[in-house]
This record gives sequence, C-alpha cells and structure tokens, in this order.
Amino acid sequence: MSWQLPRSAPDLVVVEPDAFASSAARRLGLEIRSVLESEERCSIALAGGSTPRPVYRRLADELPGREHWSRIDVFFGDERCVPPDDPASNYRTAREALLDRVPIAPAQVHRMEGERADRDAAARAYEAILPVRLDLLVLGLGADGHTASLFPGAPALAETRRRVLPVRGTPAAPLDRLTITPPVILDARLTLVLVAGEDKAEALARAIEGQYAPENTPGQLARAGLWLADSAAAARLEARRR
Repeated sequence: MSWQLPRSAPDLVVVEPDAFASSAARRLGLEIRSVLESEERCSIALAGGSTPRPVYRRLADELPGREHWSRIDVFFGDERCVPPDDPASNYRTAREALLDRVPIAPAQVHRMEGERADRDAAARAYEAILPVRLDLLVLGLGADGHTASLFPGAPALAETRRRVLPVRGTPAAPLDRLTITPPVILDARLTLVLVAGEDKAEALARAIEGQYAPENTPGQLARAGLWLADSAAAARLEARRR
C-alpha cells in the first residue's frame, strides 16, 4: 500500500506522570477555546481506553461553563461492539468521566451505535453524521502501536473512501469494533494523541521516530499532530536520551 508522508514533524510535549492528566486537560481546553474564538461551533472526537479517563475528568473542571459546551459537538473515534452501558463501552467511559459532569445537551453527543446487529449499517450511519473535517480529534496509542481501532496489518488501514468501518477484534483486543479510518485522522484540523505509561514507550518511539509505515504502526497516521506524553512513555525516544 502507498502512504502519504506526514505533513510536518510531530509536536511533542512531555510531562511527569503526576502532571499528565492536568496538563493534557489544560491543553485540550485551550485548543477548544481557540476553535470557539474563530468558529461558531467546535467538533471534537473523543478517544476510548484508560489513558483519557483522568484527562476527561480534569477537562470537566478546566472547561465547566455552558458558554463553551453549548457550542461543542462530541463524536467518537471508535467504539467496541457492546451496549452503551457496558463497562467496555468508550461512550460509557466518556459519559461518566466527562459528559455527565458538564452542561452539554444530549443532542450534541453523537455516539457510535456499536450494539447494532448490522455493524456495517451502524458504520455507514455514523459516517453520515461525522463532520467532513473534525476540529479536534483525540487519539490514544496502544502498546502495539494501534490508534482508534486501527490495528497493525488491518485491512481498514488501506481505506481511502469510507470514513467509518466495522472491524474485527484481535487476540489482544477481542471485541469487534467500529472505527474511523485513515482519511478522518489525516483530515482533522488538529489531532491530539495522549500517551501515558512505560508499556507505551516502545510504541511511542516507533510512532514518533521510526520509519513511516502506518501499516505496522497505525499511530503514525497522527504523526503531524500534537503528542502529549508522560516521561515514562517518552523514555525510549532518542531525542530524550541525547
């Protein structure tokens, strides 16, 4: 497959682990405010997983006012194929950590319906409501280098037209999922990648400094974005060791 090289070098911010959640929330709040200074509305897609959870809690404190949340539309980068109240649901994580704690109208929150029996129909329905270009896309990075639910070697990595797809789980992540595709990541106005923990160190080094091969390290699709990492995750970066 053919890959477009990243548009620019990554912008990397590294903080100590105990400051990660507050620093990431502060930067996310800053970027939301920046969009709303020049645009009527801000579209943001949230990441799932454990890393963003404390960031979302801090963001609720960082950006508490209705003057902001009345103008924000929330989407999701991926979802596990489970009901929305399942503990594995990315929507449930975001709702408990953030959405239930801020003054946002339910109509402004657009979840992926991973529980639908026809997963391709669910993906196409989400594709129909997803903005042409997200203002802010929050992503994570797995220890295997995946981002959203784009895993190394997955056929979805070659997608250039569909913007949301159903994908099969992997042995390490067995639940089937819905996910955005590479065009959504590459077209976002700003992508913020949150990476924390020593188990992500090797993947972060590959994503930031390795040869550009997103078929092996899908997180590289966001290489030109803003990367927010704690020092444990950044331990193997050559730039940090010099």
